[in-house]
Amino acid sequence: MVHAQLDPAAREALAAQAVAAKTLKNLSWQQIADASGLSVAYTTAAVLGQHPLPETSAKAVAELLGLDADAAVLLQTIPVRGSMPNRIPTDPAMYRFYEMLQVYGTTLKALVHEQFGDGIISAINFRLDVKKVADPEGGERAVITMDGKYLPSTQG
Repeated sequence: MVHAQLDPAAREALAAQAVAAKTLKNLSWQQIADASGLSVAYTTAAVLGQHPLPETSAKAVAELLGLDADAAVLLQTIPVRGSMPNRIPTDPAMYRFYEMLQVYGTTLKALVHEQFGDGIISAINFRLDVKKVADPEGGERAVITMDGKYLPSTQG
């Protein structure tokens, strides 16, 4: 049976426990994703409390991290989503994404609407990929691909 959380506290506590286990076992998010059989972005979001995992994936992740059966069940629950309870993030890495949205949010909206019409890009039917690439001018660059299904607004 599918269960939903009504309070983010349980998944937040599990996320902290899972990250501690990941650190102590010196595992990468990719290794955890490999155990889950799902993408690294989805698995990471799920372990951090933003998505439910299917039963087999939840059990595999719990086993890899040394978490108990209750944790495996909790990993399957539909969470209360949203990882920024204070709205404006204070963590510098998260703040930069907020800043990017502040600067480019209206541009993204205008371009999506011009190309697709009135609607939204799904955050549910969504893929995320992060890659590190060399910067021709020196250093490294982050290439972040967000791939969401377009959903037209319904009239009526």
